[in-house]
Amino acid sequence: MTKQLPTSAQVVIVGGGVIGCSVAYHLTRLGFTDVVLLERRTLTCGTTWHAAGLVPTLRATYNMSMLANYSASLYEQLEAETGQATGFVRNGSLTVATNKERLAELKRGASMAKVAGFPCDVISPEQAKEMWPLLNTDDLLGAIHLPMDGMASPVDVTQALAKGARMGGAQIFENCKVLDIKTRDGKASGVVTELGDIDAEYVVNCAGMWAREFGRKAGVNVPLHAAEHFYVVTENMPDLQHGLPTLRDMDGYCYYKEDAGKLLVGMFEPGAKPWGMKGIPEDFHFDQLPDDFEHLEPYLEAAMHRVPLLEQTGLQVFFNGPEAFTPDDRYHLGEAPELRNYFVAAGFNSVGIQSAGGAGKMLAEWIHKGHAPRDLWDVDIRRNMPFQGTQDYLYDRTTESLGLLYETHFPFKQFKTARGVRRSVLHDQLKAQGAVFGSENGWERANWFADEGQTPEYEYSFGRQNWFGNNKAEHEAVRNSVGVMDQSSFCKYQVEGPDAEKFLNRICSNNVAVPVGKMVYTQWLNERGGIEADVTVTRLADDRYLVVSGVACQTRDMDWLRRHKEDHMVVLTDMTSAYAVVTVMGPNARKTLSKITKADLSHEGFPFATSREIDMHYAMVRASRITYVGELGWELYIPTEYAPSVYDAVMEAGEEFGIRPYGYHTMNSLRMEKCYRHWGHDITDEDTVLEAGLSFASDFEKEGGFIGKEALLEQKAQGPLTKRFVAFVFENPEPLCYHEEPIWADGKIVGRTTAGMFCHTVGATVAMGYVERPEGVVKDWLDSAHFEIEVECERYTVKPSLRSVFDPTMEKIKC
Repeated sequence: MTKQLPTSAQVVIVGGGVIGCSVAYHLTRLGFTDVVLLERRTLTCGTTWHAAGLVPTLRATYNMSMLANYSASLYEQLEAETGQATGFVRNGSLTVATNKERLAELKRGASMAKVAGFPCDVISPEQAKEMWPLLNTDDLLGAIHLPMDGMASPVDVTQALAKGARMGGAQIFENCKVLDIKTRDGKASGVVTELGDIDAEYVVNCAGMWAREFGRKAGVNVPLHAAEHFYVVTENMPDLQHGLPTLRDMDGYCYYKEDAGKLLVGMFEPGAKPWGMKGIPEDFHFDQLPDDFEHLEPYLEAAMHRVPLLEQTGLQVFFNGPEAFTPDDRYHLGEAPELRNYFVAAGFNSVGIQSAGGAGKMLAEWIHKGHAPRDLWDVDIRRNMPFQGTQDYLYDRTTESLGLLYETHFPFKQFKTARGVRRSVLHDQLKAQGAVFGSENGWERANWFADEGQTPEYEYSFGRQNWFGNNKAEHEAVRNSVGVMDQSSFCKYQVEGPDAEKFLNRICSNNVAVPVGKMVYTQWLNERGGIEADVTVTRLADDRYLVVSGVACQTRDMDWLRRHKEDHMVVLTDMTSAYAVVTVMGPNARKTLSKITKADLSHEGFPFATSREIDMHYAMVRASRITYVGELGWELYIPTEYAPSVYDAVMEAGEEFGIRPYGYHTMNSLRMEKCYRHWGHDITDEDTVLEAGLSFASDFEKEGGFIGKEALLEQKAQGPLTKRFVAFVFENPEPLCYHEEPIWADGKIVGRTTAGMFCHTVGATVAMGYVERPEGVVKDWLDSAHFEIEVECERYTVKPSLRSVFDPTMEKIKC
């Protein structure tokens, strides 16, 4: 007897792959019993069925590693819970390195694994061969071994999750295509299917490579694109040992999985082949794509080099199936900013099996709690911009993103494809000055400036890269004289209306009831005291404010403003494209700007945190005295069309002081010396302002309070903080750290870094991160404990500080 499709449900999940079934399973674990999962054909028929089934635990970041580790733990116990086998075994994994940079990357991962609590051993080529006897080690420098990594049967895992969901009360309907989304009052309210409508409180898009088109039906941006993804399976190999660790030779773009006496060899090759540009065929299920031996030939040759026995072994299967890839190789998770109660879990970049458990758990908790259950900014769907959902952008980026999964993940590495999306009006002037551009949220931004005769390109390394000397010169120019920077990529929002002050004072932790022309540094907090945004707010008029935020947060910030608008009489306008921003910083900033304006720029006439419109050269410019580098300086907000002439005037005025342009790498080294936090790295929605050392930017006495105040007061009342943001200076000037390195105190791991950079004024690397201690992170302990930071499996002594390591009294800023 066929089940009757219900007319209503609390949650409707669209898509019956491993992700959708995991979301359904975890919702029922949280007590949701009215859950309906709809699959257009048959469970797993899209991409899940042909996955390789690898379940590694170590990912690029600590947070993603913890989610992957949860997946492995879940699959390990799922059969006992449901009676459905998953095929999960912990066979371990072995990743080899053929060059010193890859080995450095693997060692950095091994160090991070210690923070996550995973066993991870750095081993020699000889030890690797003992574990994998058929391995050619002639060109290997080393490897890492993760004994807790595993593999599973993708179809069996999905069926186990589906069975667990049914046991919890969920209903699953196959052969039921969802045609459209129902909405009401700005919220998802159900779905339209071939078999009838279902009203729902929540809709979850787990449609895999169909998720982009399905999202568009609701006006939701889900940037992803399918690409052809290849693996081969050999004939039986009698000399192949059973239970071998999964082998990864990322320098050869191949992985190797033993499977019942045969060897599966998969590829993550550069120059991938996007697929489905004209849409995915209606009848596509359990299908595969045509062979392309010519495309794969170089990687098969690499495989035969790594495992020479392959030269004498036939291929039984040549498989080509589509997988969905995102522009940044990170999946999409969370509530869509365009539509309330519409959630997305899609775009898993061929790591869906390892990600499904953790992603399903996080999304279920997000629905249950009404907010992200932990810092998920790595994969938060609110990181995306509308342009990233365009067909051409996705096609071009997908050719690169598949292969990037196995390329060396150098610090500061830039995408090569889909560039030039957003260009500052100053772009050509910067290029003429030698700018080497990076891409952030689509913006082309000058990261560093090449000297005359120097090739304006990156030479990547985990050590000092080819721009290290350029960074030093730019850094010293700002510290000792004057530098100029294009920061037009700042996100800028105008909030105006009769309730502008009341509205902003509720979401800002600091008090924005200030005179016109004053700037306020503040955070936006959630109800738990966590930091949702780090912004400056400038009062332009009695009923109008300018809010400025970082480049990556444009979609997220506007979503936060709109969510809290409620009945306030305010108009919210994204002004990002209206103004270019030129920052002029350094001891000679005042002298430079005074040559092109008659305005009084003295400390008495133009105090710190003041903003006003002044005439500058031939333009009216909003000059804001603020800094992110720890020097006297101004941010100049210039109507876009006037910016090129103002920029030229600034450069000419500063010529006698040795003015030079500086890029984002230099801004980073300067801000690190001042221990200025960066949202998304150093501060997130699970760090409170007390823990982050930013309570000075919250006004606990202002009328009406602010979101998160009660949580902060409760945390204050609990006594000494057990988690605090701390800066560290390396005693040894050689090591470079970037993020996620373990922080040790008296021989125990007490935290991990959030950022690090060599700082030229200090003459050593400065790192920042959170330290945790149950008894409290207090100054006496910080002063008495022996601190070290581990870089590439070697520990280095560091000195902790709760204050800025450069100009802690801010004398240089307020002069």
